[in-house]
Amino acid sequence: MVACVLGIDVSTTATKAILVDEGGGVVGIGIAEYGVEIPHPGWTEQDPALWWLAAQSAIGSALGSAGISADAVAAIGLTGQMHGAVLLDAAGAVLRPAILWNDQRTAAECDVMRERIGPERLIAITGNDAMTGFTAPKLLWVQRHEPDTWERVAQVLLPKDYLRFRLTGEYAMDKADGSGTQLFELSRRDWSPEVLAALEIDPSLMPPTFEGPEVTGRLSEEAAAACGLRAGTPVVAGGGDQAANAVGVGAVSPGVTALSLGTSGVVFSSTDRPIIEEHGRVHAFCHAVPARWHMMSVMLSAAGSLRWFRDALAPGEPFADLAASADEVAAARDGLFFLPYLSGERSPHPDPLARGAFVGLTTSHDRRHLTRAVLEGVAFGLRDGLDLMLSAGMARPSQIRASGGGLASPAWRQILADVLDTELVAPSTTEGAAFGAAILAAVGGGWFGSVAAGSEALVRTTPVATPGPQRSAYADAHAAFRELYPALAPTFHRTS
Repeated sequence: MVACVLGIDVSTTATKAILVDEGGGVVGIGIAEYGVEIPHPGWTEQDPALWWLAAQSAIGSALGSAGISADAVAAIGLTGQMHGAVLLDAAGAVLRPAILWNDQRTAAECDVMRERIGPERLIAITGNDAMTGFTAPKLLWVQRHEPDTWERVAQVLLPKDYLRFRLTGEYAMDKADGSGTQLFELSRRDWSPEVLAALEIDPSLMPPTFEGPEVTGRLSEEAAAACGLRAGTPVVAGGGDQAANAVGVGAVSPGVTALSLGTSGVVFSSTDRPIIEEHGRVHAFCHAVPARWHMMSVMLSAAGSLRWFRDALAPGEPFADLAASADEVAAARDGLFFLPYLSGERSPHPDPLARGAFVGLTTSHDRRHLTRAVLEGVAFGLRDGLDLMLSAGMARPSQIRASGGGLASPAWRQILADVLDTELVAPSTTEGAAFGAAILAAVGGGWFGSVAAGSEALVRTTPVATPGPQRSAYADAHAAFRELYPALAPTFHRTS
């Protein structure tokens, strides 16, 4: 019988379950989709029951596609969307729909956090400035706007940890996801008494926290019957989706950097100590790897910028053809720039009112030039975030582990390698966070003695781009790009 570990990813739009064998092969996959509720503009919510139903379906599909029995599953790892707020009463019942990571209702509560704790002190403790996406301001919002609900809250969980509760009956959270609530003392890798007190949150509402590969519970008889698994199967802590994705691509040791180029763009680097950017313009969290932390720069519209451009100006055009056309024009030489702030921005400009723009248009430009400007603009924005991380004290990477749909374009891969001035390598699997959760399960299940050993054994990479002769031209163009946001920000704010 082939032994496997199960990685489960509770994302915003679907739950994915994958089975990984002892050689790192993905032998079974199941996916179950669901929707997001938008009760008011800027709000996003989800019924946690959807995650439990989707997990049952996805696990069943993964087992069926692998053709293996429940006895073959040695351990389970969990990952999922970060920063949410799942509120349970004393009986474990859900009190209201979960408020998700991309909900924008809490701007006033972020100001309250800065007032009560002090902006510099808040960053020093948690590694981050207050942000609407984090869990802490969501809890403040419920306190202030739904006091009857808040009175009944007995437990606060994150999305994947609600699934853990349904699987094991245990309340628990990993330290990577816990630090993303902004209720953690980053250096201690646990809840901050100072922040909890300032926000009037009883510490008993927060679950115990564990390192990523630690076992947090075992599959209950009821859950095993619902999912087609073996009762008693260990469930490890896992990690938030970005930390788990880093494990899945091998960014587990200090100096190893990962790039995720999806709708959003993330530059992620593992560190051996907390490194905090003094203004909170890049994020600092605990890693899913014991005794490791990470810095993370987040761009809101990365491949999302190319999708917008395609849908608006080239509807129906295959992305591959559109990106390939950019190779027909010179790199960074015609004074055309694109600012990729279509959804506001987080790093390096924490500005929800930032806007996208083409700058430098002339009659000599056509769609090919505009396409290249979009690809270059996203690369420049990612470089801005990387530079902030470097200036805060992060080691310069010698290689970047790159993943995400945007990396399918050879033209974009080369632009990124030139702008970031670093070799890009791609992992052999595209399962990302779910694969990382499976590696953490493999460590917790006793296959490996450490996350580093598990990652080294199961993650394989292939070089996809190296810096070429255009990198000097891009260095000059990036310097010009960096002048554009400060110049245009007053107009963005005045007109938004």
